[in-house]
Amino acid sequence: MRLVIKFAGALLEDKATVQSLAEQLAELAKQGHEILVVHGGGRIFTATLKRLGIESKFVAGLRVTDRETRDAAVMVFAGLLNKQLSAAISAAGQPAVGISAADAQCFTAEPLVHNDIEGSLGYVGYLTGVNTEMLNSLWKEGLLPVAACLGIGADGELYNINADHMAAACAEYLQAEHLIYLTDVEGVLDGDRILSGIACQEIGDLVERKIVSGGMVLKLEAAKRALAGGVSGVHIIGGTIPDGLLAAVSAAESSFTGFCDAIPGTRVVREPIALAVPGARSAA
Repeated sequence: MRLVIKFAGALLEDKATVQSLAEQLAELAKQGHEILVVHGGGRIFTATLKRLGIESKFVAGLRVTDRETRDAAVMVFAGLLNKQLSAAISAAGQPAVGISAADAQCFTAEPLVHNDIEGSLGYVGYLTGVNTEMLNSLWKEGLLPVAACLGIGADGELYNINADHMAAACAEYLQAEHLIYLTDVEGVLDGDRILSGIACQEIGDLVERKIVSGGMVLKLEAAKRALAGGVSGVHIIGGTIPDGLLAAVSAAESSFTGFCDAIPGTRVVREPIALAVPGARSAA
């Protein structure tokens, strides 16, 4: 199975969590899965900007990324975090290679349009292509690629890309069977309950009723895009759940298409499932 797995940046802050997930990735690779890991790192990035004395500027909640801020993003995402995660996966027994857009133009991008103005947010972009030949060559050699959330533009500049949207776009371009979001919460929450499953047509209502907000809205929007683009399934699951990643992949491989409390996290599907198992459980 071809998998795109997105790591929330918050998970990278805990060494034990990184080690556990690295071991699960190594096990999945040994099972023959072709895996692309995409990672964020927003909180570490923000903390680094503060240490460097670079002021963070936002427009309607979106970070304005000037050249100085972009250079810091490359340092954090393609440097420190990318190499730390690659090293952890390799140490767990699965050779991993940290890559970024600059490597063989692996991920191409265009400036994001905001308020009808292209590039108004600076070096913030959206994914427009993936060098599938390069990734296939890495998988063929038994290597697991770990990608920073950056894209390279036609102007040769590197652009910061929202990691949730990048993972969804990569899954679409790579024709991945499954997209998994590893988060710092156990799934999509309705109060203190975890929603076992969400159909795409339910996402708008969840947002309108403010059951989901902030970063989870971006994940669900990205999940909807991935499913519309041909990805078979999307799973949002807590990265600290013991063997949670293995459970998510096992669920994807099974013939069961409903929702079940035995499967941790939240599955996002194209159409409502009429005979779903009751889809909420306590997060406690």
